[in-house]
Amino acid sequence: MKRIKTSPFMPSEVEIEQTGENRMRITAYPFETGYAVSLAHPIRRLLLGSTIGYAPIGVKIEGASHEFDSVRGMLEDVAVFIINLKNLRFKIKGDEKKVEVNYSFSGPIEITGADLNNDQVEVVTPDGFLATLNEDAELNFSLLIHQGIGYVPSEELRDSLPEGYIGLDAFFTPVRAANYTIENMLIEDNPNYEKIVFNIETDGQIDPVTAFKNTIEVMYRQMSVFNNILDIDIAAEAAAPAAENPVIKKLMQGLDTLGLSARSFNSLERAGLKFVGELALMSENELKEIKNLGKKSLEEIKAKLEEAGFPVGEELDEETAKQLKKKIDETKK
Repeated sequence: MKRIKTSPFMPSEVEIEQTGENRMRITAYPFETGYAVSLAHPIRRLLLGSTIGYAPIGVKIEGASHEFDSVRGMLEDVAVFIINLKNLRFKIKGDEKKVEVNYSFSGPIEITGADLNNDQVEVVTPDGFLATLNEDAELNFSLLIHQGIGYVPSEELRDSLPEGYIGLDAFFTPVRAANYTIENMLIEDNPNYEKIVFNIETDGQIDPVTAFKNTIEVMYRQMSVFNNILDIDIAAEAAAPAAENPVIKKLMQGLDTLGLSARSFNSLERAGLKFVGELALMSENELKEIKNLGKKSLEEIKAKLEEAGFPVGEELDEETAKQLKKKIDETKK
């Protein structure tokens, strides 16, 4: 006789894996049949539609009054310039939600995203091409860069722009791709369970794990409207314990798991270091500053960290680094 249940199976496992630069795979399981897609679809929609990003909403070009104009000495006409500009991805430094940025270039020069970095903004696509100027050309232009979500067409922005600005279609979302697959899995000889596998890519304004976390928070806030009247109580016993990030678990292993020589291990121990994650958070220069750590030991440590999957110089994603630092602090108290 089939066992009768009074509540659905609660998923309990989450795995996070970095699959490339600004790419993450997030897996959650086990879900009963039908539950996985019910959860995955709205998460994907919210990832694409609610993740905060930055985009230029208007451009003012000296000597050009509309997008079909041209600038003397610039190879591209204004329409192509605007297309190239929209392919560049900006990030405002600090807490401001909008900035006006002014630029001035003299030829000959091939302008790329890297040339637009300054104290106000960072271009997270530095290799993106913008324009080519010949030797006697000058290009002066201003950008209005705004924080927002989703996509806003230029028609909806024109009336709010200062005089002289050409409106731009604003692609705010920093999420380049958000896809999921539902896979079957076996639990206690029962094949009727599923796992969600999310593959998320961002443009560099935000890392994928932080984007995913912010999306879950948005989802919770949207659902909370029902609690205003219904006073929903989630029983403690129904809530599944949060699964530890497997990357954090690996980083919290002791230094002895790296298989270091006694000389290298002792140098690290004398410096007060205990965990693999402490080394993973350090730059090569910081490692060099460890007292009595010779060149040979440094090379050994770098090699062992690379074997473990945490090469020196490759930063952890923002959310993992934050969790790791908190875990280390708690353990060392």
